[in-house]
Amino acid sequence: MSARLALYWAPEISDPLHQAASAWLGRDAETGATLPQAPLPGVDIAEVTADARNYGFHATLKPPFRLAGSYAEARAAAAALAARTRPFALPPLRVADLDGFLALREAEPCPALHAFADDCVRSLDAHRAPATEAEIARRRPERLAERERAYLAEWGYPHVFEAWRFHLTLSRRLSPEEMAVVRPAAEAALAEIAGVPRAVRELCLFTQAGPGAPFLVAERLRLLG
Repeated sequence: MSARLALYWAPEISDPLHQAASAWLGRDAETGATLPQAPLPGVDIAEVTADARNYGFHATLKPPFRLAGSYAEARAAAAALAARTRPFALPPLRVADLDGFLALREAEPCPALHAFADDCVRSLDAHRAPATEAEIARRRPERLAERERAYLAEWGYPHVFEAWRFHLTLSRRLSPEEMAVVRPAAEAALAEIAGVPRAVRELCLFTQAGPGAPFLVAERLRLLG
């Protein structure tokens, strides 16, 4: 099977950040609708946001994986996880430079958020098909630290547990000249809305029909713990 499932956090539909970030990326992952993007001087905003647009506005909790069994089985495990997880406060978010990428990141540490991501990685792993050699090679294991190579071998992804960083991607990697244009625009479009404290009350299941297909929100599971 080439379809993939991912566990993400994304703003609730009623959250103004959902609308603002979808407009920034040019696509609403909830509906699949294409949205017009405000032009930027000297930068092709559609190209700059292309990869992030395809994945949809989100923060990764458990990275995309091919299913070892059925969607229904994986969905049941995700629902059980959501049922035992208590909603928690998310710190204000801010636009940040993450290794040359623009992303929204938390303004201060959030242990509950990190614990939630760890639980997502562990609780759904029985439903993840083993990574293929090609999938592992795409992660460039020769460039990873020893710990991250071990995570890649065991969990199919190198950036989990203490190597995980919460972020909602806004762009591809930018040159300094592009950063000088794109970052102020992102801050103008998102900083005020992102800086409002909010609660994490949902676990989002995103699905991808096949290689290169856009990710879409399949379900939003309420946290009920």
